[in-house]
Amino acid sequence: MAKATQKQVLGRGLSALLKDPNNDINSATDKNADKVVGNIVELDLEAIEVNPFQPRSNFNDEALQELASSIKELGVIQPITVRKLDFNKYQLVSGERRFRASKLIGLETIPAYIRIANDQESLEMALVENIQRQDLDPIEIALSYQRLIDEIQFTQEKMSERVGKKRSTITNYLRLLRLDPIVQTGIRDGFLSMGHGRALVNVEKKDDQLALYEKIIGENLSVRETEKAVKEYQEPKSGKKVTAVKSDKNPQFIEKSIQDFNAYLSVKVEAKATDKGKGKLIIPFNSEADFDRIKKLILGA
Repeated sequence: MAKATQKQVLGRGLSALLKDPNNDINSATDKNADKVVGNIVELDLEAIEVNPFQPRSNFNDEALQELASSIKELGVIQPITVRKLDFNKYQLVSGERRFRASKLIGLETIPAYIRIANDQESLEMALVENIQRQDLDPIEIALSYQRLIDEIQFTQEKMSERVGKKRSTITNYLRLLRLDPIVQTGIRDGFLSMGHGRALVNVEKKDDQLALYEKIIGENLSVRETEKAVKEYQEPKSGKKVTAVKSDKNPQFIEKSIQDFNAYLSVKVEAKATDKGKGKLIIPFNSEADFDRIKKLILGA
């Protein structure tokens, strides 16, 4: 507890140093920069602006309230990271949820790490740190990877090293951006999983993607069933594309009765049926004697 108090006192002391116009620090070579950069500093929330490079666009209100309650009870355990813009003016690099939650409960200051970085470095830090630590949805992660390629000129190999992910993982995320925007929205809203998206991305035509998307939602298809639907789309029969997925489940009247057959005949009976009720029973037997036993049970002879 004493160490925490010492850090808070140190943070307030450094905060006062930063508010002294005679000690304005703008680069790592400035006087007293070594006292600030890398240390925890208590900064005024009003002196901090949000990061325009923040990849997260959705903040769950309930989760934010829970974090605010935790901060009210325990304080900000993990400091945010900011970069210095001007005298007593800072911009978020990471920690926007902590920043928002702190403002929500009326805090005036927040512990922060200060970095001196240019816009490109700030963007890289924000994207990489969010990919690693935040619960971004798959599309937000994909967009973050794409921005690292477009704006930081990262190769996939470099990204793999920087974020600690396999190159194949990064490739799978980036491929999601080939999906129709409506399908991407479905993933962001939680109607589809990344597994569904990875299956649908193999369908080149956007109209067909949307048709399969509607089928997935309407019939609540699993990832495996979606993969089957895509395969049938890619391997059409009789010149006609097939997007329907035939469920492996039998009609309810069979599901209710199959156990009765199994118990009565003492074998595992298989049943196959269409939605219209047409089908067949398969009754296995192990020998001629077993066949005669089942015959007597069925025919009563």
